[in-house]
Amino acid sequence: MVFALFENKKMIVVTGLSWRVNFYSERHIFVYDLVTDEQYRSGGYGEKLLHYLHQWGKENRAHYIALESGIQRNNAHRFYEDRLGYEKWCYSFRKAL
Repeated sequence: MVFALFENKKMIVVTGLSWRVNFYSERHIFVYDLVTDEQYRSGGYGEKLLHYLHQWGKENRAHYIALESGIQRNNAHRFYEDRLGYEKWCYSFRKAL
């Protein structure tokens, strides 16, 4: 699924997400990408879209909203934790095949 926020017919921020179900997060939304047009960053657009997704998820019986963020993205981590109340609770691992 894709959600976007527009201003004056211009896409400012876009996110891709899907529904997931697993043992530890139950039924939840997983955000794959959250991309804001560079000239609009720090303008509150990503926050506004995520707040919308929080409400939409509640209305659709999600228990959580989850996402991953690169280890090096400290500013993004502060945004998720300090501004939006996300909790950093695990590491994600992968192996190239």
